[in-house]
Amino acid sequence: MTGTVILAPGASALPLARRLQGMIPRALILAPETTGGDLAFAGDLGPRLRAAFLEGRAIVGVCAAGILIRLLAPALADKRAEPPVLAVDEAGRSVVPLLGGHRGANDLARRLAGELGAIAAITTAGDARFGLALDAPPPGWRLARPEAAKGFMARLLAGNAVRLVDPGGHGGWLRAGSLPLHDGADLAVEITHEARASEPDRLVCHPPVVAIGAGSERFCPPDELADLADRALEEAGVAPGAVAVVASLDLKAAEPAIHGLAERYGVPARFLDAATLRAEEPRLVTPSEAVRAEVGVAGVAEAAALAAAGPGGRLLLPKRKSRGATVALALAASTIEPARVGRARGRLSVVGIGPGGAPWRTREAEAALLDCDEAVGYGLYLDLAADLLRGRPEARFPLGGEADRCRHALKRAAGGLNVALVCSGDPGIFAMATLVEELVEATGDPAEKRVEVRVVPGVSAFQTAAARVGAPVGHDFCCVSLSDLLTPLPVIERRLEAAAAGDFVVALYNPVSLRRREALPLARRILLKHRPSDTPVVVARDLGRADERVEVVTLEALSVEMVDMLTLVLVGSSATRRFAARDGGTRVFTPRGYPVGEAP
Repeated sequence: MTGTVILAPGASALPLARRLQGMIPRALILAPETTGGDLAFAGDLGPRLRAAFLEGRAIVGVCAAGILIRLLAPALADKRAEPPVLAVDEAGRSVVPLLGGHRGANDLARRLAGELGAIAAITTAGDARFGLALDAPPPGWRLARPEAAKGFMARLLAGNAVRLVDPGGHGGWLRAGSLPLHDGADLAVEITHEARASEPDRLVCHPPVVAIGAGSERFCPPDELADLADRALEEAGVAPGAVAVVASLDLKAAEPAIHGLAERYGVPARFLDAATLRAEEPRLVTPSEAVRAEVGVAGVAEAAALAAAGPGGRLLLPKRKSRGATVALALAASTIEPARVGRARGRLSVVGIGPGGAPWRTREAEAALLDCDEAVGYGLYLDLAADLLRGRPEARFPLGGEADRCRHALKRAAGGLNVALVCSGDPGIFAMATLVEELVEATGDPAEKRVEVRVVPGVSAFQTAAARVGAPVGHDFCCVSLSDLLTPLPVIERRLEAAAAGDFVVALYNPVSLRRREALPLARRILLKHRPSDTPVVVARDLGRADERVEVVTLEALSVEMVDMLTLVLVGSSATRRFAARDGGTRVFTPRGYPVGEAP
């Protein structure tokens, strides 16, 4: 789930929507564009709401339940994959989970109702009768055969008692409900880390109490480590559903095999430093001086498993080894919380938010910003994404501090955080992605080398400018920055000559600054040598923002007075054409040569 959408279909719903937003982390308000929500809609609400639902976002509607039902009906399919959907009346008196009751909706309804002083109108039978659902155990818990839970719960609802088989004492959540517990009951819920199958009279539930410690040579094939771990679990008689975490030495944080193993079992991968693993050496069964000489600890797999299991844990299976990998299993005395084990591999997402407002952001960009632990960027760009960054720590840098902001973002990610470096437009076009890659290549910090770098593309200014007037980049084009801060002017001149000779449509970025005024006239002179003086030129300022201005002039008429630092100039090729549209505007396009035929 990439965040919660709170629907406020009218102005009267906004006050309660704002209250709910304060109760739900990373929630966004979807409201008519005239009322000032975080996400705006105009016209038909249905497609916008269904898109959020299909993305897996929880939905809380401050409206009648029937409105949500009618709007979402076309998107309903597999109930096992549906996100939570709740309806809250505008007075805040009742909270009704409509969908995804066992996927978080019931729990969210109870919490919101508690904070609002409202009634949680929960209708799923198990929750209503017993205050819990066996097919929706706490995070990290898994059923041996999930499909058996429905029939088992039906027998409890029919009046049968159940006994709890819990030798490890992990099932407090079951005791906290109002299940009809009886030591002599024929039905049983068994809590165990052992590999056992559910039976008609016995529902097996696996608590998250097993840690897999893993080590690997560099670039070990993921299948090799996965096969080794599978064999280790089988040898120890451990259910894969009882695995809570895959742990390793922090030097292995970038190894694909480690992350592949965590994905295989659906658990986090966490990494511990050498000092933490050395503290476990007295408990190791197979210490190795060769391993110590190589990575600074006498054993990775056993030490990582024990450290993840905690002081009360014990080895279930000592190190098992393949050609390039090792694994060990440890059993914790209580359930494991992966977030408390070491740290995650850091991630740096270089996110393009498009030229301006929310309509220009991609869903991938929205998800990256909603999921980040911290945001870094030029202050204006962070302001443009403020609706998605609500409550997150921010590091703001001035214009011109590009290297500093990238270094800061990389350093924070190296500490295990999920960092978003926010860029306007596309981060790979005259933006921060290339600088981040350069810093990672050059850094001498091993932790920074291990950071996962992800580039999230955005809509670039040249695409936006082109879309405003038609299709001027419908044929071959190129982009040239006229800024000589990082590129000498003679180099820029050579590139302009080549673009002009090649008859490309040319997008000119950074055409002027307060001190730099000579590059745009130079570009104009060069381009006029190779294309007609009446070549269409799109002059686009503040694209996607409140003060947007787009006009079409000729190459002959283009002057430095028409542009500023927030302007993009798009110069057509010799084939680019313009025409007057019926609405009074000007349309510009560059034909590719498709056969059009005579107009009727």
